[in-house]
Amino acid sequence: MHNEYTRTRYVYLILILGSLTALGPFSIDMYLPGFPAIAKDLGTDASSIAYSLSSFFIGISAGQLLYGPLLDRFGRKKPLYIGLVLYILASVGCVYASTLNSLIVLRFVQAIGSCAATVASVAMVRDLFPIKENARVFALLMLVLGTSPMIAPTVGSYITSAFGWHAVFVVLSIIGALVLLATIIGLPESYKPDTSMSLKPRPIINNFIQVLTEPQFYTYAFTGAIGFSGLFAYVSGSPQIFMNIYKLTDKQYGWVFAGLSVGFIGAGQVNSFLLRRFESRQIVPITLMGQAISGLIFVFCAWNDLLNLPGIIALLFINLAFCGCLNPNTAALSIAPFDKNAGSASALMGALQLGLGALISTLISAWHMSTPTPLAIAMCVPAILAMIVLMTGRKRIGNTVTSPGKSEAVMVH
Repeated sequence: MHNEYTRTRYVYLILILGSLTALGPFSIDMYLPGFPAIAKDLGTDASSIAYSLSSFFIGISAGQLLYGPLLDRFGRKKPLYIGLVLYILASVGCVYASTLNSLIVLRFVQAIGSCAATVASVAMVRDLFPIKENARVFALLMLVLGTSPMIAPTVGSYITSAFGWHAVFVVLSIIGALVLLATIIGLPESYKPDTSMSLKPRPIINNFIQVLTEPQFYTYAFTGAIGFSGLFAYVSGSPQIFMNIYKLTDKQYGWVFAGLSVGFIGAGQVNSFLLRRFESRQIVPITLMGQAISGLIFVFCAWNDLLNLPGIIALLFINLAFCGCLNPNTAALSIAPFDKNAGSASALMGALQLGLGALISTLISAWHMSTPTPLAIAMCVPAILAMIVLMTGRKRIGNTVTSPGKSEAVMVH
């Protein structure tokens, strides 16, 4: 970035890639305040509506594995176009959903479409930027991504109050169309189609196995996926916690959700500052330790009924801040060893992360919570497990690790 044009182009790329990254989370967050209204309209309860959230997580996880090989075989943009069109059509379908089952199915299809954006954006970071810049770029994407939990629930609550929950999906379909337009106009094709890439099941599976058996990949991909699953527990459980237990209105919940996201976003930007002095592999264990300690305090306070509304907001803020610092570093470390298979690596990393997210969100959705304790446990245990995976896996990586941050290759002690 040596001139104004280059800096401007850099900003455009970050904004477009960030919009692609944020599409899935925006689709999750915007309709959360509408759970009571959707439940009333469809003749069920809010905890049952949460299954439509779980189906979204399942769809976005399974779809990762579909788009990974397609992005390597046909380049990044063609599969991305198909996914975005599918997303728009499914969003329109959700407007007309009249039963819980139809909403669950349409949300699954919507997720299949949106995950093309998720996989493509991660792979294109690897394509367009040097390895040593990847963690910083991911941190900038987190800044764009982080606006979704700040804006989406609040906007969703006002849209639901003024026009009904169906209007939320009208807005999501318009957002999808705008992202598609920005992608067509402003995003370069960053990867030449690999015609040697077979789309038959056996070569695809072998390709995924090749990625999965790379020690640096499985160490940091599993560490990040497990550690990040606490966020999915929070997203799935927070409507029950704040609106059922603490009796917040949909608008109040939207503002609390937005406020808590400040910790998540702010940590990503603190991470950018830390990367000037430290490497990603040095930051990861510290963030996991902070996440685990705050989670243990959360469990202790919830178990002993010591939490009021400000207390739970404070503990969630701290935990989500550490989580926000974890993800850019584990993502960058996971895909750093790959060039040719960056699409497949990105897809597999996303599938692991969102698959665990789908599992934990389903468990939380099925749990009719009367206290915050189940949520506290669901946010604490993953951080501890992730620390165990990290300590075990780093012994198998070898003498060097491709590490975004200060330098590209550092000694592992």
